[in-house]
Amino acid sequence: MEKVKVLFISGSLGLGHITRDIAIADHLRKLLPGIDIEWLAANPATILLIEKGERLVPGADQYANENVSAEKAAKGSSLNLISYLLKSRSIWKQNKDFFLNLIAIKKYDLVIGDETYEINLALREHPEMKKFPFVMIFDFVGLHALTMNPLERLGVYYWNRVWSHDYRLKQKPPYDLALFVGELDDVPDNSFGFMLPDRREFAKALYTFIGYVFPFDVKLFSDKQEIRKKLGYGDEPLLICSLGGTAIGKELLELCGQACNIVKEKIPDLHAVFVTGPRLSADSIDLPEGIDVKGYIPRLYEHFASCDLAIVQGGATSAFELTALRKPFIYFPLEKHSEQANVSRILSQRGAGIKLVLSKTTPEYLADQIIKNIGQNVSYPDIPSDGAHKAAQSLVQLLEKSYVRGLD
Repeated sequence: MEKVKVLFISGSLGLGHITRDIAIADHLRKLLPGIDIEWLAANPATILLIEKGERLVPGADQYANENVSAEKAAKGSSLNLISYLLKSRSIWKQNKDFFLNLIAIKKYDLVIGDETYEINLALREHPEMKKFPFVMIFDFVGLHALTMNPLERLGVYYWNRVWSHDYRLKQKPPYDLALFVGELDDVPDNSFGFMLPDRREFAKALYTFIGYVFPFDVKLFSDKQEIRKKLGYGDEPLLICSLGGTAIGKELLELCGQACNIVKEKIPDLHAVFVTGPRLSADSIDLPEGIDVKGYIPRLYEHFASCDLAIVQGGATSAFELTALRKPFIYFPLEKHSEQANVSRILSQRGAGIKLVLSKTTPEYLADQIIKNIGQNVSYPDIPSDGAHKAAQSLVQLLEKSYVRGLD
């Protein structure tokens, strides 16, 4: 096989997707040394790519940023996914046009999209432009209406019809391979909607399940004291309060700050570290004095491995990392956000984490939960953590099939 040229498009929000995409790319390079990978992504994903010395496609700064739409659609701790999708329509058109112009002038042997639904639609609408195998990465299947608002319910039904389009009409989807980050049981065993297929049957028929993808080897993070020493932490009780990679979540950190004031009355040597992430300024948050506030932290999982308790939003990446590291944690799913509702369901099935609702949680109650759970031993079941390797193997197999077809 000649040198393979790959376009890797990292979509969706925050930093979780790019961390798993880089992990998959690293394993792909181990299996295919010399593979040439170009990246297409937006801030904050580009921060990690630049740190890693990866190469962005020319003009990548023109690729529209979906995080901006999500931050505009968010109302405090609530992010209605349908509102976000409606605000993203112009962004999706811009990204579709960018992608179609890119593949018109550059030749790729493989294109990988991590939750890049607009790219999937572009290739469905312009099949004549597809000169390469295309891979989609998913971690949830369809949307759920989380309110009784008729417009939301109609929007969810429309979106789910689009999602299940190829399966219902028995057409070949635009992607040649669909990788699902997780397990079959992570997919709800219910319908997409009226007269639409069952989600789990759909996923079983179309997706390859790879387990979970982590940017680290879980086995290397069993010695908490050694990791603490490396990071400069002492022996005091350590609490990590962290947002995701967007600017959504200011209210969560402020609630944690109020709770920490109460906790310190009983645990005076508590060391609380607040991680605002790359898109939220620490100056914009009202926090008590003495709080250790940090912005973007590379390899945040090392700090998770060091802590005695973590408080996070309900995104899949942080929650599953903490589950794999067997750490006690409290999580606050974004309200009215169906993807994080599904993450909550998976965590509940695994008995992992303590779910709280931000709009219903007082500083006193959160403080009580911190005191009860900090330093507790947890025994979550094993979580399959070799997803990056399995993904890379599947990608190599697809490339080999494509290469053989090209010889015929």
